Order: sequence, then C-alpha cells, then structure tokens
Amino acid sequence: MVEYSGGCQCGAVRFHVTGTLDDASICHCRMCQKAFGAYYAPLVSTRGAALVWTRGTPARYRSSNLVARGFCAQCGTPLTYEAPDGVALAAGAFDDPAALPPHIQYGVEGRLPFTDSLHALPARRTEEDIAAQAFLSRIVSFQHPDHDTPIWPPGRG
Repeated sequence: MVEYSGGCQCGAVRFHVTGTLDDASICHCRMCQKAFGAYYAPLVSTRGAALVWTRGTPARYRSSNLVARGFCAQCGTPLTYEAPDGVALAAGAFDDPAALPPHIQYGVEGRLPFTDSLHALPARRTEEDIAAQAFLSRIVSFQHPDHDTPIWPPGRG
C-alpha cells in the first residue's frame, strides 16, 4: 500500500494518506488563486484513499455554498479543498510533492496569460543570488521538516 505524509509550514497540522493518489491537478480559477495567494492551486484528490489528520486539524473557510477550504490557523498554510465529491490536499503540503505531478488543469478560463511561459524566465539557484547572500546567511528556519516528528516544535512535551 502506498503511503504519503505532509502538513503545514509550522507543523501544527500534519496528515497521513494511505492509498493510491493518481488525481493531481492544477486549478486556475480565481477562487483558487485567492485561496492559495498564487497564480494557480496545485491539488491532489484523496478520493479512494484514507486521509487521517495526525497532528491538529485544519481551520476551515467556506469559500462557497458547496466548498470549504482548510488551512493552518497558526501559520496560514493552505491545506484542503473540501467539496461534496471529496477532499483534495494542497500538493505543496506533501512531504514529497515531486511524487504527485499534475495530470490536468481546471478553471483554465481564469489562467493568467503568462503562466504558460514561466519556464522561459531566467532562473538561478538561491545561493547564486549574490545580492541576497547577507540576508540569506542570517536566516534561521522555523519551518517544520519534511517528515513526521513525535513532538513539534522541539523542546515541548
């Protein structure tokens, strides 16, 4: 049986999914753009799999009469799209999002015109940004690691 885990940025909410996840998508609709604060929302349907919240539970916002959106009340990470046909999880909230590539795009009428050419933009690795090196050298990350932990944050318990 295939298993996945993930959670929010601060670690207050964690999940575990058991089963095949083969319905990953990107939604370009304006509601998803606003919910994710991004150009589009990458989502993975959990239909046919077992989803368990292993630490905390998402807070929810009813974005329409049929849909609730789950997020971490502490750090704001978008986590779910909950509709009558099931729950989809934010692809970026998985510990290994590369394992869940999208297979279809929805809401393309809302697609921003430049998203199809993002791959053509100049690219550089974080450490190659000379202007940001002084800033980057002072960063201490408080982000939860990409794996389950018995206690979070460290030092509690």
